[in-house]
Amino acid sequence: MSHRSNRIHKIKTVTKIRVALWVSALFFVLLPPIRWWHAEGYNRFTVFMDGVEVGKVSDPAHAEKLYRDVRKEYAAGVTGISLATIPKFTYQGEEMIVGEVDADETIRTRMLEKLQQEEKKDLCRAYSIKVGGSMVSVASAEDARRLLQETIGVYDTEGAFRVDLVKDCNRELNVLVPEVVPAGAVSAAEEEELLKCSGAGDVIEKERGWEFAKTEEAQGFDAFTYGITDIGFSEKIEVVEAYLPEAEVMDYAMAKSRLTEQQEQQQIYKVQSGDTLSEISLKVGLPLDAIVAMNDELEDENSIIRVDQELIITVPEPQLSVVWTEVARDNRIFDLPTQYIYNDSWYTDKKVTRQQPSAGYHETVAQITRRNDEEVSTEVLYEEVGMEAVAKVIEVGTQVPPSYIKPISGGRISSGFGPRTAPKPGASTYHKGVDLATPTGTTVWASCGGTVTFAGWGGAYGNVIFIDHSDGRQTRYAHLSKIYVSVGQHVDQGQKIAASGNTGRSTGPHLHFEMRIGGTPVDPRKYVNLY
Repeated sequence: MSHRSNRIHKIKTVTKIRVALWVSALFFVLLPPIRWWHAEGYNRFTVFMDGVEVGKVSDPAHAEKLYRDVRKEYAAGVTGISLATIPKFTYQGEEMIVGEVDADETIRTRMLEKLQQEEKKDLCRAYSIKVGGSMVSVASAEDARRLLQETIGVYDTEGAFRVDLVKDCNRELNVLVPEVVPAGAVSAAEEEELLKCSGAGDVIEKERGWEFAKTEEAQGFDAFTYGITDIGFSEKIEVVEAYLPEAEVMDYAMAKSRLTEQQEQQQIYKVQSGDTLSEISLKVGLPLDAIVAMNDELEDENSIIRVDQELIITVPEPQLSVVWTEVARDNRIFDLPTQYIYNDSWYTDKKVTRQQPSAGYHETVAQITRRNDEEVSTEVLYEEVGMEAVAKVIEVGTQVPPSYIKPISGGRISSGFGPRTAPKPGASTYHKGVDLATPTGTTVWASCGGTVTFAGWGGAYGNVIFIDHSDGRQTRYAHLSKIYVSVGQHVDQGQKIAASGNTGRSTGPHLHFEMRIGGTPVDPRKYVNLY
């Protein structure tokens, strides 16, 4: 019985093992491709193509092989000129007990779709001209060269210079840069050919003719060579070969217009000593309100500015500017700057012309550098003076003249300066001052600092004070009720000197305020604000 039981037990055991093996085999057949974990590191990698996930593989090298196959397939299906960018592949590794990966066909499909998304079709060969931050594209290198040639031709009217496009040897890409040389100079291509055929000596001989005649030791006008001696571009220029959609390649006339016509360009203006906003407006040719609008630190047209402050302004300038130097002969009439004699005993409002000016005449040879049409610098190389100029000489005072204030607080003008109807029998019909109606006892101040020359009874003036001032003027304060100063006393501007009243020939309480220049009464309202 026990023997039979053992036999049955063995049969069951064998049967279980066979079933387990069969199930395991079926499991491996039905599962997708997997890789088992191993101790050496990552066994699954997620592949990203320009940041976009395209699948999972067991080895990055396998993804790169798939991409090469996809690239060949993509290229075989392209007609005409078409470009696709070279993608950047990144990988994210993982350690998995069971590393599931994607099928090759799935990864290939995703890679192809990504290539097609980045594809640029219907491209044509073009040349992009980069000037600072601007760029235009033309159909050929010759168009680019011609555009630059015509730009300098605006100033080089005699065609003395030529623009060549030469390869920038410091750049890995095919970048051309303009080289401006005398029209008769050997071109880069000719120079290379000469070096091959006849050696460097011939080229050196030709280069000797490129320099203009030296004039450092020249004497007289006939010793100079006149005309443009140097010309070039103020901005860095690069001409780059590229393949672009036809819509991005400009018509030649449009490209030239874009680079050479004047456009509003932002610049910085540094405030100079003596500048005002209105003067800056005139200097740069911009409306004052436009300057205020472009600069947040300016509140309005009366804002205070300081020396060396930087203001944003816009000026009309082309993208492409030409810098050129010319030696020219010129006949000029010139004036000398005005000379000043400073007199410390005069006030600043006094000035006397001591010598009238006379213009001078001279003939010069000058080296003038310009940026487009604007003169940048001038150096006189030779000069003959035909007539010496005479400067204008003005003597001016340096002392600040004294100021005048209203002699009372409040009050109203009851009688003005000049002809009038006599307010009472015996009164003057020509009023020599201004009457300020005010209650008796109102404090009277000195309108300006000075010396008291009279203080007391003055007949029709009643109680009156005369004060002489340093600028030769005299002020008078009449019809006073009280006097607080004496003759010979020095008083300061705003110092209390009296109290108003109704003394002398008066029709009511008021202050008669009078000003005299050289002994003659003048209307004080021209010198003092009495309102």
